[in-house]
Amino acid sequence: MRDLAILTFQSVDGVMQAPSHPDEDRSDGFDLGGWAQPYWMEVMELVKAEAMSLPYDFLYGRKTYDLFAAFWQTADPDDPATQAINSAQKYVVTSQQDDLGWVNTQRVHGKLPEVIGALKAMDGPLLQVHGSWRLIQQLLEHDLIDEFRLLTFPVILGKGKKLFEDGAPVRALKHIKSGHTAGGVKMDFYRRTAA
Repeated sequence: MRDLAILTFQSVDGVMQAPSHPDEDRSDGFDLGGWAQPYWMEVMELVKAEAMSLPYDFLYGRKTYDLFAAFWQTADPDDPATQAINSAQKYVVTSQQDDLGWVNTQRVHGKLPEVIGALKAMDGPLLQVHGSWRLIQQLLEHDLIDEFRLLTFPVILGKGKKLFEDGAPVRALKHIKSGHTAGGVKMDFYRRTAA
């Protein structure tokens, strides 16, 4: 079986909502989008080296899929990052039946434990979830995450969607890797332990 990992950018107070752009996710009146931008370039180098250097498939919620597809389908085709992301297999958890036009994309739907169980049972590389707050909450609820890849930015936001909302299941984790950027972004990878 292959593992499922989440790769999450979060503030010191655990907010993961809209790190990239002001209009990424304004739900619930969130007006602090783009908070990670001052650290973006150095963080991308760390992510490329530590989280995306080995083969992977993506698992997205629908909102994150739409954001990523809009960007990467029109990105520089000669950029190695564009080539890697566009060539990776992408699974989108969605009940919508519209066209998913991004290359190597497959719609998945149904009961989440069964859907994820089937994906993890397939031959293939690590499944990585990027962004996808709502999907992550469901994965947490059903204890389907094998590895937590967290990048914590030196920012306190005071509001927004948090990675671990109140009522998140209790889970012991093992710290397996750490790192940091010159600007103070901290990287920590954790693996789930036996229940």
